[in-house]
Amino acid sequence: MNSFRHRLLCLPALALLITATGCSSSDDSATVAAPSPDAAVTKLCRNLDRALPRTVDGLSREDPRPASALTAGWGSPAIILRCGVPRPAAMDDPEADGAEVDDVGWLLQKQGDGSFRFTTTLRLAYVEVTIPAERSAQGAAPLVSLAPAIKKTIPEGVAD
Repeated sequence: MNSFRHRLLCLPALALLITATGCSSSDDSATVAAPSPDAAVTKLCRNLDRALPRTVDGLSREDPRPASALTAGWGSPAIILRCGVPRPAAMDDPEADGAEVDDVGWLLQKQGDGSFRFTTTLRLAYVEVTIPAERSAQGAAPLVSLAPAIKKTIPEGVAD
């Protein structure tokens, strides 16, 4: 009789385990934290999201999770775009590296893992693009694909 009682108690736990396993994600989607800018910047970022290209440097758009109009991704490992990020402290560093790609200014930061982070400068919203180490041989090529959408939707100016 005791073994019967144990089997009954195990059934709900087994059902929960099966349900959780069935709902788990096994895809390779990137996970990124969405920024939380003010309403004006959020509006600019939503407009940018609608204008972003379907491909970047030949890679198909595969947005990261959780879904947000403030984030986008291309390929796997993903090139990640986040719109509405805070102003990077490195922008105050006179020794910081910068570049201009198709009339969009960028702050360049090499990360410890070999990836590169680019953040727009002199725009009313900060747009951050991270190129993973595995794609770093491409250099800033992905920024060429993104520049038209940024120029169209994020006006020049000082975000702060």
